[in-house]
Amino acid sequence: MQDFDPADFRVDGTKKFDISKTKTRFKDIYDNKEDYEAQQREQAEALDELQTLMYAHNRYGLLVIFQAMDAAGKDGTIKHVLAGVNPVGIKIHSFKRPTETELSHDFLWRTNQVLPQRGTITIFNRSYYEEVLVVKVEPDILKESQKLPLELTEDLDKVWKHRYSDIRHLEKYLYRNGIRVIKFFLNVSKEEQAERLIERIEDPSKNWKFDEQDVKVRAKWDEYMNAYEECINATASEKAPWYVVPADDKKNMRLCVAKIIQEELKNMKMSYPAPENGELLQQYIGVIKEQNK
Repeated sequence: MQDFDPADFRVDGTKKFDISKTKTRFKDIYDNKEDYEAQQREQAEALDELQTLMYAHNRYGLLVIFQAMDAAGKDGTIKHVLAGVNPVGIKIHSFKRPTETELSHDFLWRTNQVLPQRGTITIFNRSYYEEVLVVKVEPDILKESQKLPLELTEDLDKVWKHRYSDIRHLEKYLYRNGIRVIKFFLNVSKEEQAERLIERIEDPSKNWKFDEQDVKVRAKWDEYMNAYEECINATASEKAPWYVVPADDKKNMRLCVAKIIQEELKNMKMSYPAPENGELLQQYIGVIKEQNK
């Protein structure tokens, strides 16, 4: 077993990100299944303690965004990493195809409705980044479904440039208001994805996960990789970094994601609030004990 440094997967804009040079697998950080489960329990306890502190401190919020190709493991990672955290302090939102109501608003509207409250961790399973990933690869969505004035869609390069800028400004705005943002790209290989999609078809208990759209998206793999590379380079910053986590081994990926979230919480200057009247609280101890007599 080896330890790992979250900085190895961090992309914060200090240097150009090249997706062709990123790994989809790294050396195991667990010895065996028992060790993995033990580490997972330990991380879950640590994350729960940090989130409880965050809830009590009630000054920060944390937005955690998961983006990936289909079958990379977003759902399972969210489920396993947050399994031991008090649900009072966690909110999870999965964003699928926009509804007609959502398409009648600006592209950030539907996610802005559910940004984190102070004291909570909010998880976005997909996010506003779909607007510069899926929509970039399938620009007909922009022209046919998003109801923008035609003159605003004539120059697509300008559309993406403006959307990257809007996203950067949103994340800077959130940081200035105590809401921290971290973004995960779960980096699965094309070969591993193929195995997982086939498993979804062959396993009756996983058939419901399969969508023929997965195959259509897979046919444009290179275009999606280019879109991710451009998006990450355009929106990575010191205050809102991306973490490009190898996703071919789900156990490694989950342990890695859990540690990165913990590190982000540890970097917040948090403390439990001091009681307003300590002497009065001590008196209540005596009252409570007296009630038991």
